[in-house]
Parts: sequence; C-alpha cells; structure tokens
Amino acid sequence: MPRLLVVHHSPTPSVVSLTDAVVAGASDDAIDDVEVVVRAALEADADDVVAADGIVLGTPANFGYMSGALKHFFDSVFLQVGGALSDDGSAAGADGGRKPYGLYVHGRYDTAGAVRSVESIVGALPWRRAAPVLEVLGDVGRADRESAYELGGTLAALVMR
Repeated sequence: MPRLLVVHHSPTPSVVSLTDAVVAGASDDAIDDVEVVVRAALEADADDVVAADGIVLGTPANFGYMSGALKHFFDSVFLQVGGALSDDGSAAGADGGRKPYGLYVHGRYDTAGAVRSVESIVGALPWRRAAPVLEVLGDVGRADRESAYELGGTLAALVMR
C-alpha cells in the first residue's frame, strides 16, 4: 500500500489546525488505499522517509527560518535518505528518484525565510515539489484550512498506485 508521510512541527493552535486539515485531506474517502503516517518532526526518522512514497512537511516560520524541530529532522535523516553534498560539504542538487513532497508554513508576519530554508535543503534530496507551497500568515481561516485539506489530498492522490 502506498504511504504518505506527514512530518510536522505543530507547537501552536494555528499550525495544529493546518496539520489536522492536511491529514484529513490525505485521508479523504475519495483516496483509496493510501496509508497516512503522521510524525512529529522530532520523532520522524530515516526509516519513515524511506518507507514513504510521498511527504508533506509542516512548520511554523520562526525568526525567518523553519522550526528548529524540522531542521533537526533534516539534520538527522539527510544523508540516509539520499541527500547530496558537494565536495566542500554544502548541499548539492540531488539525482535519482523524485519523491513528491508538499510544504505548508504558518507565520505571523512572514514565511519567506522559512520556505526558502526548507526548499534549500529539499533541493539536495531526491524529492520534487508536487504542489504549490501553502503559506499562511496571521490567523488561520476557513480558506486556509481548505487549502491545507487540498494539499493533503493532492499528495495522497499522487502516491496512489
């Protein structure tokens, strides 16, 4: 059965509501035979990533960057899941498989730095962005939750066989 992994850091009610909507969308009745595995960023490991056919990442924007928990996730799994480094140790473009991923970010005033930081790391993994990044500023409204639901559904539909 195809597996969609949702890796998130949801320390606030705003991010929790987006995470819940992503999971609900991925678990929609119209999505057949996809296992949705939800892991907090500090609990997810390389085995979770390797076993997944697609990934959704969720984070708040903290001081212009992704959350420390999501950064820890990347630090912990990067090389084990196919991350590519150049000769000087910096992230390099990845070759090989193209696992679909999606990203949602919540910020009070800005999300650009958090999105940029995630995409710079993911660009060195054998993944491909399969949906537009969901960037939510301020209070999470109904339209934001609907967009998160659609993000989860889209990624789940992409991993269906």
